[in-house]
Amino acid sequence: MNWRRSIKEVEKQNPRAARAAKWLSSNMGVKRYLTALILSLMLLMIGFLHFVWTGPLGFMVRSWMLWLNQITDPEIVPLWVVGLSVSLLAIGLVIWSVVQLNRSILRSSGIVPEEVADLIYVGRSLASGPKIVALGGGTGLSNLLMGLKEYSSNITAVVAVTDDGGSSGKLRVALGMIAPGDLTDCYAALSDSPTLAKLLQHRFTRGEGIEGHTFGNLMLATLSEDAGSLEGMVQEVNQILNVRGQVLPTTFESAVLVAHMEDGSQIRGESQLAKERHGRTVARMALEPQAVRSPPEVSAALEVADVIVIGPGSLFTSLIPAILVPEVAQAIRNSSAPLIFIANLFSEAGETDGLDLEAHHHMLEQHLGRAADLILVNTSPINLETLGRYRSEGADLLSEKGSSEAFRSRVRHAELVKENGGQHCPDLLAEALMKHIVKPKWWNASRVRG
Repeated sequence: MNWRRSIKEVEKQNPRAARAAKWLSSNMGVKRYLTALILSLMLLMIGFLHFVWTGPLGFMVRSWMLWLNQITDPEIVPLWVVGLSVSLLAIGLVIWSVVQLNRSILRSSGIVPEEVADLIYVGRSLASGPKIVALGGGTGLSNLLMGLKEYSSNITAVVAVTDDGGSSGKLRVALGMIAPGDLTDCYAALSDSPTLAKLLQHRFTRGEGIEGHTFGNLMLATLSEDAGSLEGMVQEVNQILNVRGQVLPTTFESAVLVAHMEDGSQIRGESQLAKERHGRTVARMALEPQAVRSPPEVSAALEVADVIVIGPGSLFTSLIPAILVPEVAQAIRNSSAPLIFIANLFSEAGETDGLDLEAHHHMLEQHLGRAADLILVNTSPINLETLGRYRSEGADLLSEKGSSEAFRSRVRHAELVKENGGQHCPDLLAEALMKHIVKPKWWNASRVRG
C-alpha cells in the first residue's frame, strides 16, 4: 500500500518519474524481462567477439584493438574500461531502439504511449488487491467505491434496487424494471473513464419525457427494455463502462420495500418511509415478494471474499434492503470473511431518529442474522455549520458513547471526513478500511460461519 501511495505523491510532482516507478514496480513483470534482455545482449556480444576473433575476420578485430591502443593511454584509461563503455553504449542504444519501436507501434494502434504504464500498472497491481464485497446503496456506497478502486480491482458492489422515488421511481413504474439510480452511481464510481463517469451522472434539466432522468438511468432502462431484463446484460455493462470489479443488483426482480411498524401498521415504498413514519418505531423491514432471487455472481463473490463491507448509507432504505434478499443474507452468514459495518455520521431525521449507533447495528444484525466483526466510526471533527444543519432537521451525531462494553470492543476509530466536510471522504474511508482489511490482527481467520 505504501508503494502505491508513494507513486501517487510522485505523480503530482513529476509524472515522468512516476511512470518510471510504475514500470519498475514488482507487479509489472518488466524488470525480469529487462534483465533477460541485457543478459542476452551480453551473451550476444561475447559470442560475436569469439566468432570474429577466431574466425576469418579476426585480423580486423586485432587491427581495431591496435587502433584503440594508439588513441588511448592504457595507464590512464585501461582497455577494459573502453570495452565496457562501448558495451554499455551498445546496450543503451538497443534498449532505446526497442522502446522507440514499441512507442511507434502503440501510436499506430491509437494508444498513447505515456498511458501504457498506467494501464498495465492498474491491471496488474490492482488485480493483486483484496477481494472486497461492498453492500448498500446511495451516496455512501458510491463514495466508498471511489476510494477502494485505488487499492483493488477485485471489488464487487452489491446494490439495493428498491428505490421508488425520483428518476428511478418513474422508470420502475413505466417499465417494470429494478431501480437503476444507485446502480448508475456505482458504475460511475468504479469506472476507469472519467468521461464515462461524468456522462452517466448527467441529469437532464429539460426535454419532455427525459427531464429529471440521468443519462445512466436511461441507458440501463434502454438495455433492460431491449433485452427484456438487465439480467443478461450486467456483465456486458461492466465491460462497456470499463469498471474496476463488478456492479451487481441484489436482485433482478422488481420488489417493494415494506416497513412493518411496532403498532402493527405498514409503510409501503422506500420513498414513503420518512414521509409517513410520524414517530412510529420500525419493527422490521421486508421485501414484497419476499422470495426474490439474487444473481449467482453475488453468492460467488461472497464465497471467496476477503472482507465484506456494509455501509455507509441509510439504514432502512439502503443497507437493510441490500441484505433482505434471502440468498444474499445466507451467503453472508456462511462466509468466513470478516464483516465490517461503516457507521453513518448522523442519524436520519424521519427514518432513524431516536436510534443510537448500537441500535443501528442491532437492527442490521437482526435482519442479517450475523453481527458485524468491526464497526468503523469517524473521529474527524464536523464543522459547526454542518452540525447545526443536521440538528435543525432532528438528526444526531452517532457514536458509541453509552453503548455496551461488548459493542464498544468492536468499534474502531478513524478520521473519515475532510476538514469542513459533511460526508465521508472516499480517500480517507478507503485508507482506513485497507488498514483493517490487510491481515487484521483483530480477526481470527479460523472462525467459520455456519
